[in-house]
Amino acid sequence: MTHALKYHHFKTLHQQEQPFQLYNIWDAGSAKALEATGTQAIATSSAAVAMAQGYEDGEYMPFADLLRTAQQIATCSDLPCSVDFEAGYTQSDKELAANTKALLEAGIIGINFEDWDKSESKLRPAEEQISRIRAIKQTSDKLDLPLFINARTDLFLRESNPNNHQNLLEEAIERAHAYKEAGAECFFAPCLNDPALIKELCEKSPIPINIMMMEGAPTKVELAELGVKRISFGFAPYLEAMAGIKKAARAFMA
Repeated sequence: MTHALKYHHFKTLHQQEQPFQLYNIWDAGSAKALEATGTQAIATSSAAVAMAQGYEDGEYMPFADLLRTAQQIATCSDLPCSVDFEAGYTQSDKELAANTKALLEAGIIGINFEDWDKSESKLRPAEEQISRIRAIKQTSDKLDLPLFINARTDLFLRESNPNNHQNLLEEAIERAHAYKEAGAECFFAPCLNDPALIKELCEKSPIPINIMMMEGAPTKVELAELGVKRISFGFAPYLEAMAGIKKAARAFMA
């Protein structure tokens, strides 16, 4: 498929009656393994990609290493590939555009892009994040290479007390609308697990909602009933794979 066809296919997967499931991978090998299951698209986990190369999550891995991994995955598979871009690996809109261009030219058709500011250890103001999403979208438009932006908010992830999540929902809905106007096509709310809040977010968001499977989250069936259109798994598949290696190695060496 051409870049445009991959993008449009990926976009269509978010418009199905049942949620689109993305079992996140971390390198070309895991991408090929997942492809063999019949999956329709591939997406990385930033934590898994980083840990697979010996780094901590949170942009401690150089962007060059992420780009190389993205190129390897896009080269080995003809499936649509989305990359966890974190916060763009830069504070500069100019460098953000350059990094986006590099991913697009590597064959990537989708990204996760978060609103957490690592340098300040705080959530970016919505206006600042809107500007950054627009910089990404403008880069994509200039190259005539469409890019599916999954706008991630860290509102719920950074609030460890789920009892306070209700107080954050209004801002999450506002950010979903703002990010959509800037060019995002999906809204990712990791660590939002309350069924009532997920349902309200799905009903009031102008773009599809992505929820991550994790301890305490509703089941896949329940998420479908709540209106969720995309389910991802984060770095859990990587941890499971590493646990399998440890178990097999211990058994062999016993």
